[in-house]
Amino acid sequence: MDKISTLRRYRLFDAKVPRYTSYPPANRFEQGVGAKYQREWLEQLPSHAPVSVYIHIPFCRRLCWFCACRTQGTKTLSPVEGYVEDLIAEINTVSDLPAERLQMARLHLGGGTPTLLSPALMDRLLDAVFDAFDLSDGFEFSVEIDPTEAAPELLELLARRGMRRASIGVQDFNLKVQKSIGRLQSFEQTQEVCDILRGHGVHSLNVDFLYGLPHQTAHSLTETLDRVVRLKPDRLALYGYAHVPHVSKRQTMIPSEHLPGAEARFEMSELARDRLCLIGFEPLGIDHFALPDDSLAIAARHSKMRRNFQGYTDDPCETLLGFGASAISRFRRGYCQNAVATSAYRQRVQTNGLAGHKGYFMREEDRLLAGLVEQIMCTHKIDVSPFTEDTAPSEVYFQSLIDGLVQEFPDVVDLEPLGLSIRPGYEASARLLCAYLDSALSAQHTHSLAI
Repeated sequence: MDKISTLRRYRLFDAKVPRYTSYPPANRFEQGVGAKYQREWLEQLPSHAPVSVYIHIPFCRRLCWFCACRTQGTKTLSPVEGYVEDLIAEINTVSDLPAERLQMARLHLGGGTPTLLSPALMDRLLDAVFDAFDLSDGFEFSVEIDPTEAAPELLELLARRGMRRASIGVQDFNLKVQKSIGRLQSFEQTQEVCDILRGHGVHSLNVDFLYGLPHQTAHSLTETLDRVVRLKPDRLALYGYAHVPHVSKRQTMIPSEHLPGAEARFEMSELARDRLCLIGFEPLGIDHFALPDDSLAIAARHSKMRRNFQGYTDDPCETLLGFGASAISRFRRGYCQNAVATSAYRQRVQTNGLAGHKGYFMREEDRLLAGLVEQIMCTHKIDVSPFTEDTAPSEVYFQSLIDGLVQEFPDVVDLEPLGLSIRPGYEASARLLCAYLDSALSAQHTHSLAI
């Protein structure tokens, strides 16, 4: 049986499962958990363990139709300025709660469009962040950049303040595809931003692009890929477009009749994967690629690559502090998500300095399952040996999980001495295996296509 037929039999092309950027997925967070535990978890953070910091800027001058992120349009900086003031207040409150001053190992600005901020406003925000945290050894500062909204003076400021990695959104360079998703962005415009960044010493570039867009074909995707490679990125993220107009109303603008089918999507992803591997990129996880000397590729080779809400990362920190509307914080004992709507977020910060709203308290079995899910998503394997020391579940328990996966996916996985592995060529089934392990998965949750 060929690969397509096998994956069709396992319903890869019509299954809807979480993306598993976390376990449990964020749509299973519970009301009130964040507000109840956020302050307690912050107060208990140890000063000797560095943290990661994520700052969400939910504003855009234009709302791209394909995007399902928590964003809002604005034509002026006035609402952004008020939002940044509340961001700073939240940062100050959070940094004051632990018993001792925290060290920051990672800082990432995402959105929305972080580069929408004026240089003066960005400078003020960064002053607050760097005043609130000490920098740990190996500190890394990265920013998501929209080339259509990236003033040269702002890029220069970010580089001067320590940005060394930039993530550039492309999606697709084909004009017909761009018009159908409401995002016009030329290759020349994107190349200019890359040149400016490199001129200021930002040599680590990541490029995001999509497959499964309306009017996209294998030929047009190949043309976009060839242009992306000309930008000389160190990393690439190739995401499958998730068409969920019931979740993101702006996606109703996209002509669904022009979307490629599930099997055509799979063939596009396989085409891009083969082409990137041929020119020297290493495949990482389910949708990332990196040059061999990139830190993410190195982390993957040493089984140290991890997965969080920004995708795949070499970030070693157990704690992630999320600031801003809808931002998610990860603690050892659970997750806390800020109020999603910008107005609700600002009201909470102005009332008590914190914005936690939803969350999830991790039980022992949740932590165990989270570790197994992360292994599958990052390494396409299950290795039970790391769990036997500190979690010490019974050998019978692990064996039942392994046996269940082998029985459910006999043509996709192979038994290993300490677990199992997904067979080469069937990596796209990783989310299906995670969903099988995820006993809490229920029909009431809505997710994107598995491919």
